[in-house]
Amino acid sequence: MKTIFNADHKLHDAAFELIGGKMMPAFECPRRAEIVLEKVTEAKLGPVIAPTATGIAAAAKVHDAKFVAFLEKAWGLWSEEHGDSDALPMTWPARSLRQIEPDSIDGKLGFYSFDAGCGLTKTSFQAIAAGVETSLTGVDLILAGETSAFALSRPPGHHATADQMGGYCYLNNAAIAAQVLAEAGRRVAILDVDYHHGNGTQAIFYERGDIYFASIHGHPTQEYPYFLGYADETGAGAGEGANLNLPLYWGSAWDAYGAALDKACEGIVAFGADTVVVSLGLDTFEEDPISKFKLKSEDYLRMGERIRKLGLQTLFVFEGGYAVEALGINTANVLIGFES
Repeated sequence: MKTIFNADHKLHDAAFELIGGKMMPAFECPRRAEIVLEKVTEAKLGPVIAPTATGIAAAAKVHDAKFVAFLEKAWGLWSEEHGDSDALPMTWPARSLRQIEPDSIDGKLGFYSFDAGCGLTKTSFQAIAAGVETSLTGVDLILAGETSAFALSRPPGHHATADQMGGYCYLNNAAIAAQVLAEAGRRVAILDVDYHHGNGTQAIFYERGDIYFASIHGHPTQEYPYFLGYADETGAGAGEGANLNLPLYWGSAWDAYGAALDKACEGIVAFGADTVVVSLGLDTFEEDPISKFKLKSEDYLRMGERIRKLGLQTLFVFEGGYAVEALGINTANVLIGFES
């Protein structure tokens, strides 16, 4: 299995996030990708390659063009107004407010986000854009006949909607990859195994029946992003039946998680997918600092083995996981299990 590694991920290094009523050092940090690269290399899973300079035009296939343009220019607008601190929103257009994009950068940040977890720095957009190229390079490998590929990049993407950032996510790499694969004639399913519901991916494809979305995640009555991810969300219009949410409660271990993974895989098979994009979040680990599932490192071998049994071409796209020192082992275990 080839790993596409985005060395430019280090250009995104936000200092803070608002969590637990405090401004805390950001959990989503450069060390995450670096330790995964170390462990994937040690496991000798295959060559590590750089992403192809494809550009990010494909992002507009699933994202609003104005949103993409905002991300590109946001830092410049922010620094003119506020200087060199991280750009963070402070006001959001909630239910009682009008949905009109302001001219002010502070207003724009709130308009194009749904939480305060997406700091932007001077070089963040370079890392975000390279992340899109990393996932697209993985798509190219799959279309060229590779059985599998691993797009190793950060920041993650599955919380990003068509026109909003949130949950450390800016552009939705897995959704972009799935769209490009579908346009190439593939029957695509997205399997999201991150602890947090992939609300952005669901929202992008919710009214479409050509791409299947299955997610196993913390129950929204207990866990971020709280306002999406219920089991009764099964798609709408042409997408009815093409969305499967499998929410689990705090404390869930492999017995519950493995059963949910079986259901997700059964749904993918029933959909008739020939290609699967895996949003590979590892924050289901028992020691993750912001999550409350109880998976152990050996469980990720089982996860990889179960995904392999689908018998489909598979693109893994790196998402969450914040128990940093164990993250490399757990990620490598999924890929080892898949390759075994």
